[in-house]
Amino acid sequence: MINFNKKDFEFYSKELFLCDSPTGFTHKAIELVKGFVGELGYESKVLNNGALEISIKGKDSSKVVATSAHIDTLGLMVRSIKGNGNLALTTLGGPSTPTLDGEYCKVYTRDGRVYQGTIISTSPAVHVYKDANSKSRDIDSLEVRLDEVVKSKTDVEKLGIQNGDIVCYDTKFTITESGFLKTRFIDDKASAVILLMLLKYVKENNLEFKYDTKIYFIVYEEVGHGASTVSSSIDEFVTLDMGCVGLDLAGNEFAVSICAKDSHGPYDYELTTRLINLAKENNLDYTVDIFPFYGSDVGAARSAGVDFKGALIGTGVAASHGMERTHIKGIENTLKLIYLYLIK
Repeated sequence: MINFNKKDFEFYSKELFLCDSPTGFTHKAIELVKGFVGELGYESKVLNNGALEISIKGKDSSKVVATSAHIDTLGLMVRSIKGNGNLALTTLGGPSTPTLDGEYCKVYTRDGRVYQGTIISTSPAVHVYKDANSKSRDIDSLEVRLDEVVKSKTDVEKLGIQNGDIVCYDTKFTITESGFLKTRFIDDKASAVILLMLLKYVKENNLEFKYDTKIYFIVYEEVGHGASTVSSSIDEFVTLDMGCVGLDLAGNEFAVSICAKDSHGPYDYELTTRLINLAKENNLDYTVDIFPFYGSDVGAARSAGVDFKGALIGTGVAASHGMERTHIKGIENTLKLIYLYLIK
């Protein structure tokens, strides 16, 4: 069984979580991951849509299996520049916008400049606005206050900021002494870390993949079409994404969630059962669950017409699309399950 290397986990986590990569602005994170897999001796290629594909020869070529994690995250974009020099926003993906009020952020311009700012309510001061506490925190009620001397739209434009510029907010990346990973974008950078740890372990221990394998680091998952460009040669596809926690769901932060059905319908019955049995036989902490407001890269690949058996697993994540949290035990259980599926 694969060993959970805490040092590797901490290294890859820090590198990935501190690299801004909102959907549509993922090139730096893909370059980072490509560098890591290259150092491990794997060949990879960047697809036209920006995703990274790694093809690995297995012991058995009778079928092609695949796994993936998406490195694109939630984010924001400049919708327009206001007359007072603040920036109106539009979302990239579906962040929980009330959690963004007060967050520090960076604005990336098309010519490579980066500016600091803060996301604030349009009624930000309790001494001024009667509705400061009660006002909605939807995206139209939030704006960016730049940390630059700007008093007008013209002042902002002179900085090189324009509509369509990327806005990235602070991850608040933290690993606690008690083993919790609390940060934004556990969905789905924790899964990307798991795949890097898997690749490193396989290389260091001279192991082989059971079947010809493709590993993808996907972009554009948060807007629904991330895995639409995966290879048509795939026979099975087990994607790694977050597991949901809350209400009547069985998932928790310490277990690997195996998803039986999401908003697009059921996952492959036989493949999902096989994963459940692997978890059970190897004494993993796991749950089987339904994710009612959820879609994954399996759905995107299916919609693109790729013919395969599909399944979904991932560590349980609390407060998804907000201030997320999971535990290294959940990450470890997910790492072990994908290892059992691909290697053992």
